[in-house]
Amino acid sequence: MNIFSSEFIGYCAAFLTTIAFLPQAIQSWRTRDLSGISVGMYSLFTAGVGLWLIYGLIIEKWPLILANALTFALALSILVLKLRSKGQQ
Repeated sequence: MNIFSSEFIGYCAAFLTTIAFLPQAIQSWRTRDLSGISVGMYSLFTAGVGLWLIYGLIIEKWPLILANALTFALALSILVLKLRSKGQQ
């Protein structure tokens, strides 16, 4: 497999996994119902995505950088909403 094929696969994977996360983020923003969201899970998930982003930056692979930057922003926004709603209870 040549470098262009592997980059294409990387971009496709990045697009699909990031776009799959978007409906949850939109629903969370709109409804503000985060009762089914686990703080522990989202904390670990957000930290993991942040580490994937750092890894992508280190190895300079744009599919990893772009997908994880967007997913990190979405996950962090949901985590912040959850923490704020938890503090208001």
